[in-house]
Parts: sequence; C-alpha cells; structure tokens
Amino acid sequence: MNEPDLELFEQELRALRPASPPPDLMARLADAQPSPATAGSSPRTAPSTSRRAGESVPFIRWPLLLRWLLPAAALVLAVGLVWPMLPKLSHRDAAPRAAAPLSALKADSVRLDQQLVGTFDAVGRLPDGEPVRFRYQQWMDQLIVKDETSGVVIQQRTPRVEVIPVGLETY
Repeated sequence: MNEPDLELFEQELRALRPASPPPDLMARLADAQPSPATAGSSPRTAPSTSRRAGESVPFIRWPLLLRWLLPAAALVLAVGLVWPMLPKLSHRDAAPRAAAPLSALKADSVRLDQQLVGTFDAVGRLPDGEPVRFRYQQWMDQLIVKDETSGVVIQQRTPRVEVIPVGLETY
C-alpha cells in the first residue's frame, strides 16, 4: 500500500464505532458487581450472615500461598533425596584409580597424500579496471598414521582450497 491508501484507510478506521456488547454479557457483568452494602469488602470474601457488619471474615489466599509453597516443597524434596547420596559420591571420586599404563603411540608408517579434486581459471577486474586471472584449485589432503604393535590406524581427510592470482600481460 502506498501513503495515500494508508491515510484513507486510517480515516475509515477512525469513523468506525464499536458495536454494543451482547445483552447477556451486560447482565452477567451487572450480577458480578458488588452491592453497595459490600462495596468496602474484598470481592473474594463473601459476607457472612452470622457475623456482625463490622467484623471481617478471615480469608486465606490459597492461590498466592500455593504459588510459593509448591516450589519450596519441591526444592526441599529434591535436597532430601540428593543429600544422603553426597557422601557416597564424594568417596567414589576421592578414591585413587589405578590408571592403565598409557603406551605412547609409535608410528611405524606415516603417509601424506594430496589429491586434486577440481580446478578452473577465472578472470576478474581489479578496482582500477585492470584484468587479473585467478586459478582456483580444490585439494583433498589425507594423513594416515599406523602403529603395528597396538593395531591403531589414524586416518584424517581435510579439504583445502587454493586461489592463486595470476597477472595478465596487457599490451
């Protein structure tokens, strides 16, 4: 939408008036209003017929109380379950372990390999307008280390990209 359409749309919206609420909703709202005699009391407390008008009714706010009581009870329960296990865990971690002797890796054969995966040339222009040629090469490097005594073979493949600028002779 462009600016004139938005302004026209806003004018139409300002001219609209909200519809009146349904009569049954208005009736329910009127019933929910406190009567003038109980206007000073809390909406949650119901007036008691057995008490005098000046006495207040004790009221416990259960939702507010539960909002704080339930998380606190869950925390106490979790701490109560974990607390007895703490000494067992600390003894297990503190006990010295008999470490298996680590033998150093002795490489019997090491092989490095480079494999050309793809290559192409491209020509571009420098900011000053001079043409320059780029040679793009994609390689796959591979390293293989073998230890015959322990039977360990380590193999690692890594892709590598080389972009080499090659100047063009212009006459």
